[in-house]
Amino acid sequence: MLRMGAIVLGMLALATAAQAQSVTVKVESGVLAGTQTDRAAIFKNVPYAAPPTGALRWAAAKKPLAWKGERDASKNGVSCPQQMNADGSPNSGSANGPVSEDCLQLNVFAPPNDKIGAAAKAPVMVWIHGGSHRTGAGWIYDGQNFARDGVVLVSINYRLGPLGYFAHPALTKAAGKAPVGNYGLMDQIAALEWVQRNIAAFGGDPKNVTVFGESAGGMSTLAILATPKAKGLYQKAAVQSGGGWFSPSTLAGKEADGVAVAAKLGLENATAADLRAVPADRLIAQTLSGDYGPFVDGRLLKETPSQAFAAGRESDVPLIIGANSGEDSLIGRSLPNASALAAAIPAAVKAPYAAEAAKGDEALVRAAFGDRYMVGPARWVAAEAADGAPAWLYHFSYVGSRFRPMGVTSAAHAAEIQYVFEYWGRRTPESMVAADDKAMAKLMHGCWVAFAKTGAPRCDIDWPAYGRARDQLVEFGAQSGVREGFRKGQLDVQQALVLPTLGLPAN
Repeated sequence: MLRMGAIVLGMLALATAAQAQSVTVKVESGVLAGTQTDRAAIFKNVPYAAPPTGALRWAAAKKPLAWKGERDASKNGVSCPQQMNADGSPNSGSANGPVSEDCLQLNVFAPPNDKIGAAAKAPVMVWIHGGSHRTGAGWIYDGQNFARDGVVLVSINYRLGPLGYFAHPALTKAAGKAPVGNYGLMDQIAALEWVQRNIAAFGGDPKNVTVFGESAGGMSTLAILATPKAKGLYQKAAVQSGGGWFSPSTLAGKEADGVAVAAKLGLENATAADLRAVPADRLIAQTLSGDYGPFVDGRLLKETPSQAFAAGRESDVPLIIGANSGEDSLIGRSLPNASALAAAIPAAVKAPYAAEAAKGDEALVRAAFGDRYMVGPARWVAAEAADGAPAWLYHFSYVGSRFRPMGVTSAAHAAEIQYVFEYWGRRTPESMVAADDKAMAKLMHGCWVAFAKTGAPRCDIDWPAYGRARDQLVEFGAQSGVREGFRKGQLDVQQALVLPTLGLPAN
């Protein structure tokens, strides 16, 4: 019996090898040896920048180093340093396995072709993963179905946590006039620059690039839209559960945070060299509760994305933006302090939430949380963006077939990703995917592909561009369709409450 099993496994291995053929492509740094399936030419673990180690830790990304011969691009690379689960299971950002500071790599999924680069210019989509700016990796996401449909999909790693967003007076002094603090954002821009220089070799069109991401990746996309240095590196953008209302922060404030971290490490009078000598795992262990993500450093990012959109200074490109019905999954499965949280909600805010309040304090808190941090900001960004290039707003409420028997009634944070990619990921076996799940994935994936190709989501649903007067969005749900004035009362009151606190007009 064991022998027969070995024979079967051997046959499967031979079949897999027959399906995945070797393919090479030359980029600026050397030759890559990837694999090609019937859906995609795949190149993994491709360096887009030099290793950010030694003197380059906490410095802007530099161009990648050259190599001789063929570089193996058939296997996943490492993840950037982050807190991993001790049992080896995927963490909150779905990452596991080895980590290294030498992590600035990307993955390319190109339309299959007998000769890479010989295809007609294909649209390019650059995916920025989520994970609270502290976990996750680009290698997690499989872009083969984008490639199958004529899109070059690029997924990237970028520096995370205290290695990605960190400031300290000693580092600022050592940097001179160079940008500081936003190293993860610098990496994302460096990856977009690499795409401009190299993507034509994969059959991609550097003049037709869509940058998109979810959660921290969506926030990063908004920051890219607000960063003058990134303009011209992309022509479209899509933001999935990326918020949009950001509190101003300063380099001085982040430097103070960095001084406190250094003190915990026993480095009260740290130099830049002292800080760069701290092992990455020790640094991460001391900063698990830190607040990370793009901030106003005054050099690279000169204002928050909220300020840029309010003033019309964001990059004026077509935009898809939206959020999910169960964004409250971010605050956990249970809220033992729901009564106290509900009591803290101003009466004026509670008024339009009567239906939720009737279900109890927890239902009220969860609804208000989702609207405050994701659903309301997405609508506001769509309205501000729509004054220029068109924007399309969505709400994702579809609950997968595997969750319905459990009584799940809303779409959790990040639930839409597998439908956009039309790929079920590492945690969802194909056996758990029903026909209606596949239909939703075909619909959403088709909308994103159409957007990449044409600049508008012309797909199997009539999706109108957003305008303040009609206040329309598309809901992807059990009954997908156009909604007008979706949650208008709740979102209007959230907007009126929050915008003044950010120094923005409450329009």
